[in-house]
Amino acid sequence: MDAPGTIILPAARRSGGKPFMEAIAARRSSRDFDSSRDLEMQTLSDLLWAAWGINRTKGRTAPSSHNRQEIELYVFIKSGVYRYDAVEHSLHLHIAADLRAATGTQPFVGQAPVEIALVSDTTKITGKTPQGIIESTYADTGFICENIYLFCASEGLATVARALVPKEELAARLSLPEGHIITLVQTVGYPAL
Repeated sequence: MDAPGTIILPAARRSGGKPFMEAIAARRSSRDFDSSRDLEMQTLSDLLWAAWGINRTKGRTAPSSHNRQEIELYVFIKSGVYRYDAVEHSLHLHIAADLRAATGTQPFVGQAPVEIALVSDTTKITGKTPQGIIESTYADTGFICENIYLFCASEGLATVARALVPKEELAARLSLPEGHIITLVQTVGYPAL
């Protein structure tokens, strides 16, 4: 820990894992998680960097329309809800409570060690029609979501992206500012044995 409520993540490993074609072959959705195992901090670090980290000057591991980088990751773990800061590669405490189960209504929600809410700051998307804002937001969400899927496939983790989320209720619990919308939540953990 650096500042109170901040977790400085270990440097992400930028090599290793399965070859790309093997990861593609292994990519799948899973709703069965081992609730007894937390992700190690190194694995969480690697996951977040792969999802939406910085891999070059002003560049991210996933594209975004006009490089607006409007997507924010809220990471739900046992100790609380954190906002991922890609520049510092750290987690900033947002709420000191375990709200994993509040991210959805399916029976498995809250059993896995990590839930990641993808939140779009639509105020960063200018010069587009309302339909264009929706298209940009969901395309950019999809890029990050697929990075998470491929990382999980490479590392032997289970994951599922979920749109069945009580978005307005969860946004209120997170006190999201106006113009911030939850696009989906992705559950990550070890597969059930």
